[in-house]
Amino acid sequence: MSDLLAFAGTAYAAPARSLKADALSDPLAFAGTADAAPARSLAFAGTADAAPASESQAVTRTATINRRTGETDVSLTLGLDGTGSGTRTTGVGFFDHMLDLLARHGRLDLDVEVSGDLQTGSHHTVEDTGIVLGQALHQALGDRRGIVRYGHATIPMDEARAAAALDISGRPYALIEGFERLPRGEIAGFEHEAAEEFFRALASSARVTLHIQLQAGTNAHHMIEACFKALARALRAAVAIDPAETGVPSTKGTLT
Repeated sequence: MSDLLAFAGTAYAAPARSLKADALSDPLAFAGTADAAPARSLAFAGTADAAPASESQAVTRTATINRRTGETDVSLTLGLDGTGSGTRTTGVGFFDHMLDLLARHGRLDLDVEVSGDLQTGSHHTVEDTGIVLGQALHQALGDRRGIVRYGHATIPMDEARAAAALDISGRPYALIEGFERLPRGEIAGFEHEAAEEFFRALASSARVTLHIQLQAGTNAHHMIEACFKALARALRAAVAIDPAETGVPSTKGTLT
C-alpha cells in the first residue's frame, strides 16, 4: 500500500540537506469498533475476520517501562490516545517542562519519574529517559496496524523555528541538523547539548526514523522548545489511527 502522508511545504533558508515541512493539522480521528473492544483498547475494523487470532487481538496502545542502571532509575507509563495528562519528575526542571509540552502537544498521557546521578550533570538522566520513552513507544504501537505512520511539523517559537519529520519505519535513524546554532551552556541544570542526545536515544529505542532541524533562533530556551514541540506534533500525526488503513501501512507487510 502506498504511503499515506507525503512530506510537503515550503523550504526555509537552510543548508542543502534541510527539511521541508509545514505544520500539521490535528491527527485523523479513529472511526472503528469501540463497542467491541475492552476499555482503552482499539479493535481495527475489517481485520478481525481475515486475520489470524494472534493478529486480531485488540491493541491497548499503552506501555509501562521500568529501567534501572548504575546511573539512573527510570519509571515511565505512556498512553498514545491521551490528553497530555500525567506528571513528569526527572530532577531537572527544564527537562520536566520539555516533557510536559511533549505530552500536551503530542496528546500523550505520560508519567515519568527519574532518579539519576545529577551530580555529574543532566546527560545520563536525559538520555536514559529518551531510551525508556522510545521503548514505551515501540511497545505501545504493537504491530503498527492501522496507524498513519508518517508525521511532520514546523514550529515557530518567537525568533526560533524547528522542523521535525517522523517515519515509524522499524529502522532506527536520527538526523539532527542545525544544533551548531545552539550556544554553549545550560538552562537550570539542563545542558543544551543534552537535547540532541534525547532525540537520538528516542529514535534508536523506538525504532523510528527521525529528522530534527533547528532552522533559526538565538535564545536557547526557545530553540530547544521549538524542537520538542515539532517532535510532539509530528509524533501526534504519525501514531494517529487512519480509518482507511486496515493493515500495516507498508508494502513489506511489517514495520517491526
